[in-house]
Amino acid sequence: MDTTTPDNDSLLAGIESAAAGFREELEVLTDASVGRSSLLPDWTRGHVLAHVAGVCDGMARQLEYAGRGERIELYDGGQEGRNRAIEEGAGASADEHRERVGAALDRALAAFRRLDGDAWQRPISYRDGVVRDGGLALWRELVIHRSDLGTGATQHGWDEGFCEHVLGFLAPRVPEGMAFRLHAEGRDAVVLGGGAETVDVYGRLGDLAAWLAGRPVDHAAVRAERGGEAVSLPEIGPWPSPAAAK
Repeated sequence: MDTTTPDNDSLLAGIESAAAGFREELEVLTDASVGRSSLLPDWTRGHVLAHVAGVCDGMARQLEYAGRGERIELYDGGQEGRNRAIEEGAGASADEHRERVGAALDRALAAFRRLDGDAWQRPISYRDGVVRDGGLALWRELVIHRSDLGTGATQHGWDEGFCEHVLGFLAPRVPEGMAFRLHAEGRDAVVLGGGAETVDVYGRLGDLAAWLAGRPVDHAAVRAERGGEAVSLPEIGPWPSPAAAK
């Protein structure tokens, strides 16, 4: 399994596709449905939508400031500002969410579409990285949170390139001292982590990516073995990010 990341053109195409998919979910939401539980603990769909709007605006800010040779926090007001905006925005109507998320998507996409080759390497504050890191993060956020809405989109719609990227990005979730040997159906096994204790984990590629992302998978869709014996799925570590995230 190839866990390399896409080139810049492919990444932009992935972000565009993910944004289009998220807009599809926005179109079918009603005032009643945005208040229902998402697949994330303690979050309604409105919380997810408010978070995605904040991520899109935050990434747009990163690129806008990077273009001037400056760096700025991802969220206006930092982590407290992020949390406050999510709580305040979660209860909006379906039309308000459509307008806010749609405008944030437009802003982020415009910022990424303006990039030339060198601009992808401009420094940003997110992860103390570069614009490309922000693009990969936006791609992940749009695809994964679309599934978190619980409106029908699932990891079974995640394409292979995205799943490969997610597995590589989430390799730090393998606990210290362990290694996960992932057996995706129809693919060669890939090992994440470098510990001496190896657990074999089996499933479809999308389910393995969703499991490592801490998302629900169908019953028995992912199973584990140690030394040829069935065992419970291993615990995974925290999301590899300096910022708090769902």
